[in-house]
Amino acid sequence: MEAGPVFIAGATGYVGGRLAPLLLARGEKVRAGVRSPRKLSGRPWGAHPNLEICRADVTDRASLTEAMRGCRAAFYLVHSMGAGGDFAKADREAARNMAQAAAEAGVERIIYLSGLGDDSPGLSEHLRSRTEVGRILSEGPVPVTILRAAVILGSGSASFEIIRNLVERLPLMITPRWVRTRCQPIAVSNVLGYLVGCLDNPATAGLTLDIGGPEVVTYAELFRIYAHAAGIRAPLIIPVPLLTPTLSAFWVNLVTPVPAHLVRPLIEGLRNEVVCADRRILDLAPQRLLTCREAIAQALSEAWEGPAPSCCYDAGQACAPDFLPGRTSCPAEWTRPGDAPFAGGMLFTADYAAVLDAPTARVWDAVERIGGGTGWYAGDPLWRLRGLADKLLGGPGHLRGRRDSERLGTGDALDFWRVLDVTPGERLLLLAEMKLPGAATLELRTTPRNSDGREATRLELLTSFRPRGLWGLAYWWSMYPAHGLLFPAMLKNIARAAHAPVLEGPVRLESGKESV
Repeated sequence: MEAGPVFIAGATGYVGGRLAPLLLARGEKVRAGVRSPRKLSGRPWGAHPNLEICRADVTDRASLTEAMRGCRAAFYLVHSMGAGGDFAKADREAARNMAQAAAEAGVERIIYLSGLGDDSPGLSEHLRSRTEVGRILSEGPVPVTILRAAVILGSGSASFEIIRNLVERLPLMITPRWVRTRCQPIAVSNVLGYLVGCLDNPATAGLTLDIGGPEVVTYAELFRIYAHAAGIRAPLIIPVPLLTPTLSAFWVNLVTPVPAHLVRPLIEGLRNEVVCADRRILDLAPQRLLTCREAIAQALSEAWEGPAPSCCYDAGQACAPDFLPGRTSCPAEWTRPGDAPFAGGMLFTADYAAVLDAPTARVWDAVERIGGGTGWYAGDPLWRLRGLADKLLGGPGHLRGRRDSERLGTGDALDFWRVLDVTPGERLLLLAEMKLPGAATLELRTTPRNSDGREATRLELLTSFRPRGLWGLAYWWSMYPAHGLLFPAMLKNIARAAHAPVLEGPVRLESGKESV
């Protein structure tokens, strides 16, 4: 009898985005349960014949049960820190749903990646929540394997990005006392090895196992190891007793691209020593463990070679926010519905178009390179200033960049935007993730045109903003004059980047109906 598939809850996350292709490469059948199936379409493994993508949400037990039906095992790689708010409460509810749904679906085993740390009164909220999730899962009838990890070293992991940006940007670090705390980092490749090893070894069912690399170091030593591996001068580290975790998290949020709602719980957890006390995993799932220097060198090599397979910025749902009136389940539909002006509440637009003397493929190539190192084709100092203001407000800021310098996929983070939809050669739709009193989108469309027998392209830049309260109205009208200068300039500079002379425009479109 053929073995059932393996279910992954959190396949679009950092670890899940690497575990899924690893299992597929081993010949496993994988069922990925995700809130936004479109996010997997842009992954290199998204069309694998052994991959089944199904819509499932850990907040909806019925969807989980249906998604896991027929699966022999399930990986639980979900946490709610990326959503902000009361993540501990959200994680408790999700864990209960997972435990009950797995039992109802007939799953034989659950494998859960948790955080390392003693269950003591001084444990940080993040680590306590990770421990609590493991306890809730274990209270269900399905046997659970809990793997407890500390700092995960790999390109794109939240911990690695914090370390990388601090060391590369700060020659002098004035740090809290946590810089002397001991930890046992582990390479992401070793984490994946243990996850797969536990799947292969039934003897790990029902066990809680600590996983870590071969070295125990302080965070100060880890900073120096990174500097040596990257070939840069190690920072001068001055520990002081005055910096609280809150102040430290605020500073780290400003210096690194990791969003505040991830930084704060991670920084608060640095006061807890996270060292493996149980080493049974070495015999249950043997593998060669990378040293900190080897893990960092591997992560840097991966980052230099091209886009990382997964990144902590991947967290985020590629769909319209819930408070948008009249939205549909399809992100391609809610922004330009064509309804009457009063339908769905107040919606402001600022739309521009131009006709360029170039084939659509060439124009699209320039469009798809927007953001990141390319910039936004106009007003880059203003974009960076807006990103700094967003960081101060606790938003993602302008430092995330983009996963791939040439291609975009649905669900990708793009500076302080999220790719809602991308149709190569036709359409790029972005949702603003910056702190705003409302919801904003930016859309770029390319359409082939014939101009006097020549192959031309109509390029449209369409923006929409749905305000939230009086502050939303004030924000829109305060930015309105800048839009009139910025958006036409963006079209002109995209044309310049595509080596495409402007034949007509840019012109302002009234309600998206005027043509050029």
